Amino acid sequence: MAATLTANCRCVLPGGFRLDAALALPLDEAPVTVLFGPSGAGKTTLLRLLAGLERPDAGKIVFRDRTWCDTARGVWLEPQQRRAGMVFQHYALFPHLTVERNVAFAATGQAAARMMERFGLSGLAGRLPRAISGGEQQRVALARALAASPDLLLLDEPLSALDASARIRTRRELRGLLASAGVPSIVVTHDRTEAIALADWMAVMVEGRILQTGPVREVFARPASAQVAEAVGVENILPAEIVSRGAGLLRLAVGRAVLESLDGGESGPVLASIRAEDVALTRDAVGASTQRNRLTGVVRAIAIEGPLARVEMDCGFALVALVTAQSAADLNLRPGESLAAIVKTTSVHVIPAG
Repeated sequence: MAATLTANCRCVLPGGFRLDAALALPLDEAPVTVLFGPSGAGKTTLLRLLAGLERPDAGKIVFRDRTWCDTARGVWLEPQQRRAGMVFQHYALFPHLTVERNVAFAATGQAAARMMERFGLSGLAGRLPRAISGGEQQRVALARALAASPDLLLLDEPLSALDASARIRTRRELRGLLASAGVPSIVVTHDRTEAIALADWMAVMVEGRILQTGPVREVFARPASAQVAEAVGVENILPAEIVSRGAGLLRLAVGRAVLESLDGGESGPVLASIRAEDVALTRDAVGASTQRNRLTGVVRAIAIEGPLARVEMDCGFALVALVTAQSAADLNLRPGESLAAIVKTTSVHVIPAG
């Protein structure tokens, strides 16, 4: 049976926040889905609706052709009837139970012992949660959820309780665990690095609404709207005007410059979306590059951000480039200097304005 999930939920929270979210996920095609968006977008609320921990004011949730909730028909399955495992943001381990007893709490058959071994927890069996690290607590919470043999796994910001270095170490491990679990999962996060590292599929949520779904890299590369582009961290969202089209290309007037992009049939007012990491900087002479979008610009500001450097340029419009700090040093970048910015035609994504 296909592991599809559809949800169309509406509710108003006590503070007045309105959630009106329509979601359809092909969980067989994409075992790990990330529910992504800024803080306050309603991601955790939607996850709790899926888990049965909250009731929508109106709506319907169907998983594998089984109706979990249908307010119009008065259908409501309690959390235990949905067989959805939940890993909470701060793991919610029982503080008075050992690791082994936490994992065994809702286990079926010999599942607890298998999960203890699979997650490398046997050496921690007798310890209490307060005596193990954050990363180890996460593994315990995940093992406990999977030991109950769920049909769906729900994780709410599973890395947020870890410090930065532990988060980096744990990210790849979590992806491997989820991919090999044999259970489709939905992960809430507002961190785009985590989204790219963890997900096969992605749903972008902003202000209580699902704005775009699709393969994670496609959503990041080709946002459907300015709201999505902003949510996924596109640094350059530029007002543009289509001045001509031909041979499968669009010519766009952006500020005082002209850019070329692939022609996707767009018309009317548009925006040019360019990720900062897709902007290359060079001091090479004009003839040294065959790229169509080669812009002469002036460096306005440089900010070192760990291993990266954010470079603000004036190229007839404001353009942000993200290069390695080593590249910035090699180019000896200084505010006020002129150099070239190169953007591939395929890296200019056109989206409707408004």
